Amino acid sequence: MTADETADQTPSPRAPERALALLRAELGARADTWPASLEAARADKSGHAAEGLPLAVVHAASVSDVQAVMRIATATRTPVVPRGAGTGLAGGANTGGGEISLSVRGMDRVLEVRPDDLLAVVEPGILNADLNAQLEPHGVWWAPDPASRAISTVGGNIATGAGGLLCAKYGVVRDAVLGVDLVLADGRLLHLGHRSVKGVTGLDLTSLVIGSEGTLGVVVGATLKLRRLVEGERVTLTALFEGARAAAVASAAVTASGIQPAIMELMDATSLAAVHRLLSLPAPVAGAAQLTVQTDGPVAVDEARAVAEVLRAAGGTVTVAADAAEGEALLAVRRAMHPAMETLGTTLIEDVSVPRSALPDMFDEIARIEREFGLVIPAVAHAGDGNLHPNFVFEGPEVPPIVWQAAEELFRAALALGGTLTGEHGIGVLKRRWLADELGDDQWTLQRDIARVFDPLGILNPGKVFAP
Repeated sequence: MTADETADQTPSPRAPERALALLRAELGARADTWPASLEAARADKSGHAAEGLPLAVVHAASVSDVQAVMRIATATRTPVVPRGAGTGLAGGANTGGGEISLSVRGMDRVLEVRPDDLLAVVEPGILNADLNAQLEPHGVWWAPDPASRAISTVGGNIATGAGGLLCAKYGVVRDAVLGVDLVLADGRLLHLGHRSVKGVTGLDLTSLVIGSEGTLGVVVGATLKLRRLVEGERVTLTALFEGARAAAVASAAVTASGIQPAIMELMDATSLAAVHRLLSLPAPVAGAAQLTVQTDGPVAVDEARAVAEVLRAAGGTVTVAADAAEGEALLAVRRAMHPAMETLGTTLIEDVSVPRSALPDMFDEIARIEREFGLVIPAVAHAGDGNLHPNFVFEGPEVPPIVWQAAEELFRAALALGGTLTGEHGIGVLKRRWLADELGDDQWTLQRDIARVFDPLGILNPGKVFAP
């Protein structure tokens, strides 16, 4: 049955029963209907959960499994939500009533490594950290480095267009993917992109898929652009400042100096104190914000010395790690931000980006919003590229109206400073109401229409990103 033929049909009231029967016949036990599995698929790390229970969670083990699910979904007009490890922060993989949760987490193999060509071919379910552990003996690595690298998947990174701590120097996921294998809504398999360094044949559909959040197809494989392992040492240092604005001014000064750290992360006083409590570290100086900077490569020592001079000139109190182990301990403080926020209550982790020179102004805006709404908004930032993660902490499962009001003010402030609604988390369900504010009506309509070309029935991740 073709998509055009199916599009003319009205779904039968018994379509969910038929879909489930077909899934069980085709996939057996991989079509999971255990209540605990269905419940888990409703939510991700955003704190948001979809309404109702999924029809089933399909644990795909192969590309043919994914194709079978999509053919069944098209025939029965059943919505499908692609899912990896469920670590997303925008509700993009949350699966609701009557929908199929299509998990590719079990597809986690490295299929090919070609160090001479600096590429690897992988399945989407492999974890970031596991991938680099397997690449290291070959003398290569994959640069995207989200704070959740130990639990997030490459496929999820591609779906959201993820970034991470190292992206200021080494780029984001979009810079590190040569091609993707994509299963369309009707089950067809496309091989997008190329294996060569250059490739401009036709439209760049690979870049279109990156960050599309499962609305165009299901990523079942990726050809990744690798780097040689960095030679030389890594030097990590921290600098304490009187507040987040002062730390942001200092980070902008580092950028303006022309020095290129591998990592430059900012934690405000509230987030820094929360992490220290979680990790049972001595309490930081009251009110102090912290920059954590790492340089790498053959000139890492000289670059770290130059960064320290800039930070001291900006009023920072600088501490340099004695060795690599101490440096990793300093970075562990930043990577523990999300678990620390979870200890305070339910957390809405936001994700806006501004030009790096506007970072101090954005922290001023956060302080203003805190005052106007009577909230405390702990914030961290990938200061090297202007990507901020303000956190709204509240009690209970539902986001209170005042938090949404404050978040809207935050989004408008970022846009006014020349920024964007999301740097790496994606739109999902949590930001869809503001998408047209950034894109404008014409571009919003154009993007939605492009998605319909890939998915004419609207069964792929419905209600996400482009929902009215």
